[in-house]
Amino acid sequence: MSDDADDVVGVLTEQIEQRFGMSIGALKIAAAAAPDANLQAADVVRWHGLLTESQTALERAEDDLLRALETQPSEVDDPTMDLAHRVNAAVSARDGRAMVVRWLLDPDAPGKRGPDADRLARLNRGQRQSPAVPTSAPARPATAPTTGRGVLR
Repeated sequence: MSDDADDVVGVLTEQIEQRFGMSIGALKIAAAAAPDANLQAADVVRWHGLLTESQTALERAEDDLLRALETQPSEVDDPTMDLAHRVNAAVSARDGRAMVVRWLLDPDAPGKRGPDADRLARLNRGQRQSPAVPTSAPARPATAPTTGRGVLR
């Protein structure tokens, strides 16, 4: 509906290309060939793909809504209202994904420095630390104690 909204993908694509010094197509190829070489690039490529998918879904939803509105009398029916809700949901999805891409591109974004950033980096790499406290009961001995202590008679 608004050309400005469509520019969200274009603006972020330009920022990605400037940040990594290559076209988005070349970055996608590089990230696919060696996803572990630059984890940030791989994340940006993944989220940019999700962003473009949501932009496409938004455009389809808008087109469907416009077609339905062209055939409506003065009052909007329930199916057309459902299409309007679908457009709103698509805008929310697209904008949410755009926020993630912006966050990934911003080195000073909240949560990118300090212990929280380290924890997030480990999670993104699939490295888990063991829990800070035991999460299971201690193992019970296979036999009763030989001294008889702790055994009721």
